[in-house]
Amino acid sequence: MFSGIIEEYGIVTAIEREKDNVHFTLTCSFAGELDIDQSLSHNGVCLTVVEVDKKAKTYKVTAVKETLIKSNLGLLEKGSKVNLERSMVMNGRLDGHIVQGHVDQTAVCTKVEEANGSWYFTFEYSFEPEKAKQGYITVEKGSVTVNGVSLTVVNSKDNSFQVAIIPYTYEVTNFHTFKPGTVVNLEFDIIGKYLSKLISFTE
Repeated sequence: MFSGIIEEYGIVTAIEREKDNVHFTLTCSFAGELDIDQSLSHNGVCLTVVEVDKKAKTYKVTAVKETLIKSNLGLLEKGSKVNLERSMVMNGRLDGHIVQGHVDQTAVCTKVEEANGSWYFTFEYSFEPEKAKQGYITVEKGSVTVNGVSLTVVNSKDNSFQVAIIPYTYEVTNFHTFKPGTVVNLEFDIIGKYLSKLISFTE
């Protein structure tokens, strides 16, 4: 379980393909603190640490075929910046919102606008009426996770939405690398999914 508050971005240092799986090696400032079997969010995808090199400050995770299909991890290259968050401490504050680390689908950045010190990013995603009925949608001022970042939705439409990014988030996450055409991971609000499912039983 995560909160969507990114600690920092890590750098991909190596990529190894094994059958349908991909092993990613990354470096970050807290790599030496990680343990094998620990859960870590990578661009919003929960992956398990399978190897740690404390001396080199690197660690390795594995993404299976289903994860690669549903997320943007398959597009990563050596040198790519990846948003990282360690699992939430249950006795701490929930500064973002409840994030499972289970990416629902990808979206494409279609516009980046500077707004005198902040930025507006527009994202478009594939809209499916049946999935929308299950809560795979955004709502105005609701929560959405983009590449693991907990954000507030503005200008919500059927297949697109915007988010406003402050300078700190822009610098600390990989948002500063986004441009039109960038593929990002989306996780819709889990509470909205449960409510949509419950409502479907009364219809």
